[in-house]
Amino acid sequence: MKSKEELLPSGKDILFKSLFFPILGLVLITALYFYLPHNLSSLMSDLDMRSNDSVSLNMNSTTATALHPSSNDSSSVTSEQKCNIFQGDWIPFPEGPYYTNETKCVIDDRQNCMKFGRPDSDFMKWRWKPSECELPLFDAKRFLELVRGKTLAFVGDSLARNQMQSLVCLLASAANPVDVSTTTDTRFRRWLYTEYNFTLAAFWSPHLVRTQDYGPEGYNASHLKLYLDEADEAWAKQTENVDIFTISASQWFFRPFIGYEKGQIVGCHMCSERNIRNFSTSYGYKMAFRTAFRTFLSLENYNNKLVFLRTFSPAHFENGDWDKGGSCERTKPFKKQEMKLEKYVLDLYMTQVEEFKEVQKEGEKKGLRFRLLDTTRAMVLRPDGHPNHYGHWPQENKTLADCVHWCLPGPVDTWNEFLLHILHTEEPNLAGKKLKKNE
Repeated sequence: MKSKEELLPSGKDILFKSLFFPILGLVLITALYFYLPHNLSSLMSDLDMRSNDSVSLNMNSTTATALHPSSNDSSSVTSEQKCNIFQGDWIPFPEGPYYTNETKCVIDDRQNCMKFGRPDSDFMKWRWKPSECELPLFDAKRFLELVRGKTLAFVGDSLARNQMQSLVCLLASAANPVDVSTTTDTRFRRWLYTEYNFTLAAFWSPHLVRTQDYGPEGYNASHLKLYLDEADEAWAKQTENVDIFTISASQWFFRPFIGYEKGQIVGCHMCSERNIRNFSTSYGYKMAFRTAFRTFLSLENYNNKLVFLRTFSPAHFENGDWDKGGSCERTKPFKKQEMKLEKYVLDLYMTQVEEFKEVQKEGEKKGLRFRLLDTTRAMVLRPDGHPNHYGHWPQENKTLADCVHWCLPGPVDTWNEFLLHILHTEEPNLAGKKLKKNE
């Protein structure tokens, strides 16, 4: 029979057991790190993977530096340009908002949250504070001086129009535009600021590439054709007449479609067609941005053109999907430790950024400037900024909540603060041939 001392674990046994699992965990973490694709592990090194469906948001300065477009010659870049304005936090801003729903500007009813009785107003009283510098308040006159004699176009879906309407409202404190739209379709708007000879436009192109209804009975979401290697002429024909483009796309790529390249079917998304491979949302997304970017690279005369990529704008449905009772009831921003970023958002965000990085390298060689408008990281923290059920009158009894678009005024105004800041840093390059307006 063993003695009491023999039955008790030895010091070596205790030491081994106490170190075994921490060492095993470290080995697994190290292996996982090197297993991840290089771009993900280097750009998102501080994204803490919590599950297969979501990740906790905690982007660090390494991510910020990697995503912030800057000059190859760091000695020629000012400290203001080096600061990454997209890395920061939301802080209280009691003086906000910049404007109200009574201001003489165009607010789509669906985003005019106060008009339809939203009871809280704190969502208008936050502003973005970068971690290592200041983001100046929006200066309407400064913006108009920077874009004097130019045309700026927002290309994309209704969120692109959301940003355009925000900009019109922000500029209303300095000037009111004349509607010079060439169509009654409100998805295509053109505003002329006569004093500054500046034209602001919105081009509806939710997929960025050419689309066609698949069936003979008109639009059918389940049979939509996407020509993934052909840019949508709705905006592509305007490339010579626009000085500054802001390109974006998001929610429409979650819908069913059949993809074509070189005139041939290459696959489909969420379709029931037999003998056609089913590809992910990110594939169509990647090809659409690749085609859009390369449309600019194919221009013969860049004309001192500036092209922005505005990154993915996240939705904030909770307690159900958009069509299953989901809503966005929160009245304050998330704290970073509270936020869980859906994996599909990260996938699409990374898809955009990778395509952007590739085209930016080619553009720099040719004198075509691509710049990043990284709105994703700020907006994932703003579940309080959506219309929810306050995008219509209560008696309309609409059951679906809007947790995709953004209230005006609201956090979407920050997108144009970002835009102004980058235009300011680009001021030496903005001078160039002045285009004739409304061509």
